[in-house]
Amino acid sequence: MAYETPLTIAKVIKDISSNRYVLPSIQREYVWDAEQIEKLFDSLMREYPIGTFLFWEISKEHVGDYDFYAFMKSYHEVTKKHNEKVDLKGSDGVIAVLDGQQRLTSIYLGLKGTYAYKRKYVSRSNPNAYPTRKLYLNLLGEPNNSDNKYDFRFLIPKEVKNDENNYWFEVGKILEMKEDGDVSLYVNDNISFSDYFDYSKEQSRFAINALSKLYNIINKAGTISYYKEDSTELDKVLNIFIRVNSGGTKLNYSDLLLSIASAQWDNHDAREEIIEFVDEVNKIGDGFRIDKDFVLKAALVLSNLKDIAFKVDNFNKKNMSTIESQWDHIKKTVRQAVLLVSSFGYSGETLSSNNALIPIAYYLMLIGNPDNFVESGNNKKDKEKIKKWLISSLLKKVFSGQSDNVLRTIRKIIEDNGTNEFPLEKIQEKFKGTNKSILFTEDDINEFLLNLKYGKSDTLSTLMLLYPSLDFNNKFHIDHIYPKSKFNKRYLQKQEIEENKIDEYIESVNNIANLQLLAAKLNEEKLDTDFYEWFEKHQSTEYEKINYRTIHYLPNIEYSYENYLQVMEERRKLLKDQLCQILI
Repeated sequence: MAYETPLTIAKVIKDISSNRYVLPSIQREYVWDAEQIEKLFDSLMREYPIGTFLFWEISKEHVGDYDFYAFMKSYHEVTKKHNEKVDLKGSDGVIAVLDGQQRLTSIYLGLKGTYAYKRKYVSRSNPNAYPTRKLYLNLLGEPNNSDNKYDFRFLIPKEVKNDENNYWFEVGKILEMKEDGDVSLYVNDNISFSDYFDYSKEQSRFAINALSKLYNIINKAGTISYYKEDSTELDKVLNIFIRVNSGGTKLNYSDLLLSIASAQWDNHDAREEIIEFVDEVNKIGDGFRIDKDFVLKAALVLSNLKDIAFKVDNFNKKNMSTIESQWDHIKKTVRQAVLLVSSFGYSGETLSSNNALIPIAYYLMLIGNPDNFVESGNNKKDKEKIKKWLISSLLKKVFSGQSDNVLRTIRKIIEDNGTNEFPLEKIQEKFKGTNKSILFTEDDINEFLLNLKYGKSDTLSTLMLLYPSLDFNNKFHIDHIYPKSKFNKRYLQKQEIEENKIDEYIESVNNIANLQLLAAKLNEEKLDTDFYEWFEKHQSTEYEKINYRTIHYLPNIEYSYENYLQVMEERRKLLKDQLCQILI
């Protein structure tokens, strides 16, 4: 592998545009944000080293042996963040980038592309939330409040406003300048002899220096230093790729493993399949946060591979062939597990461990993955066992740290259990007395569950235990019984609460004793209404009052502000009794 004569950025950019430079399927996706790109251009201008690159030269005869992707030519945070596969039929050969993809993509986006990211304080559903931006350089001076020397910024058109202190040059236009004199002409026409603003000599000097430096860095200097590999042996290229990406800013491990899987699959494109599947399942219910790591781990477990460790050796040709042959089945099983957990009331916000889905998926696979498992009422007891196991596992943090041993053990229990109901009791017994136990003690309930607060994922899990009859296919909210908005000093003083108790009131308003699950519509109607007023209005008969108190574990006392601490104390006792009954 030889060190080659450095290339100009302009030359590389031109070749990227014509798909002479491409990305092999073993490369990860683009992950840099706009600020990183701006800082990279500042580093280029200051002549800081940006590292060497590693290219893989592939001749015309071997281009068709592999899958390749085009560089990202316009990035959008939501709708365009995946590289597209490139058709290289008729190509005379390509250069595949093994190391330097993020830097080269960033340079390309800054010079020829666009970058769309979300505006602050704008709803994601707003069609104008992700405006398209281009990279600009302020030719009149250094940035304020930045470590950068040069003021590079991604701007939308209406932000490109020139005045006494700012002249925004579209960075990509530097590629249109072919001679040194073009820089001087531009500065003379637009700054030194501006028709609109009286710029100072210092500003003109800064502009000519900045634009000259940009011109030289992009068009003349050998900025791209690189090594070139021309081997046609994929194993050798993979080993080089792994070695060069094992230090510095490491690849997300799943990106590396996904890349290797892509190179090993024969009939599917692993990269596209898994990314598409991740996007699909994350749209289920209120949305999930499944990622590539989870899908790859699930594939290892569901394929019944003996070793499920997240390491390169497990992504060999034999294992990848096994996973590929079962891929459609794996997708269906994982999808069903996510649908089931969504029906329990979970989403990406509240499911604290995605790995907890894997044993559920494995169980569904073992019983034949019935299409109607989520909707059917004939398996109510089975679903209750799965739900209790899931909640207990999440609350006990069973999947924190290294989870491989837990997954292997539970997989064996489920496998030995056959097609019987979910083996909750066997799992409880197996882990009893270990640090992965899902059994609870009275101390667990007193010191952990009853001290949970609003906003924690464990709080929803605990409330789910307390409301087993709710159908979470409908929308439910965690509601403050006594409205949180009223717990401020001024309002509590109006309620004639003693001064020495006000802090205690405020500090306890988010405690689980003051939380209940309410249907979304009912919660929206309740809003900030004082609870004693709302209770009397909506529970008009004695039967309705008793029923509401029973469902929500409320003591039979007046729900005034004066009685708030007593209500909390009594409800805490009722919650404890129920949790002990369920868990102990």
